[in-house]
Amino acid sequence: MKTPELILLQLKTLGPHSAKMLAERLDITPMGIRQHLQSLERRELVCYEEARTKVGRPTRYWSLTHQGHAEFADCHDTLATALLESAHPLFGDEGVEQLISEREEKLYQRYAEELSEETSHQGRLARLVRLRQHDGYMAELFEHPQGMLLVENHCPIGVAATACSSLCNSELRLFHRLFGHGYRIERAAHAISGSRHCAYLIRPLEL
Repeated sequence: MKTPELILLQLKTLGPHSAKMLAERLDITPMGIRQHLQSLERRELVCYEEARTKVGRPTRYWSLTHQGHAEFADCHDTLATALLESAHPLFGDEGVEQLISEREEKLYQRYAEELSEETSHQGRLARLVRLRQHDGYMAELFEHPQGMLLVENHCPIGVAATACSSLCNSELRLFHRLFGHGYRIERAAHAISGSRHCAYLIRPLEL
């Protein structure tokens, strides 16, 4: 993977970074990173905000633009959007909901079979992350004071979900079905509402 692509990937998965932070992560000189960032800025893929410090010049923190996020779009997004646009005039709201429910059911069956091989809470979460990574969600798992945080840095159906909120509701419902009544699952961040990613807080209910 070329350096500009690596920079975009770092900003996609980790959020705003300074040139120095990117240089340390990618083992490239800060000057080299700045040259790549300037090139990406000219292509309107990245932008920056300045954070003032007590001394010295403000630090620039770089992040992806909307066009930069679109670099990670894939055929799943285009196909899902096209299908929904075609389904609505043909089958109406009820038909679209049936399509979304069918997609959810297929995901549930596949995920549930995989998760059944795990006996521990952590094992089930780790397996879910691998499944979501395989499906293009760039998923990660982090510890949280109230449980575990499932972060999805990319959504293969993001454009379609913007046009049809039922897709997002289906994603959350899928996680509830997978983990059952013994867990509280909340959406902690939502990409189509302006967040950098989607995130779900998963925690066992207190006994």
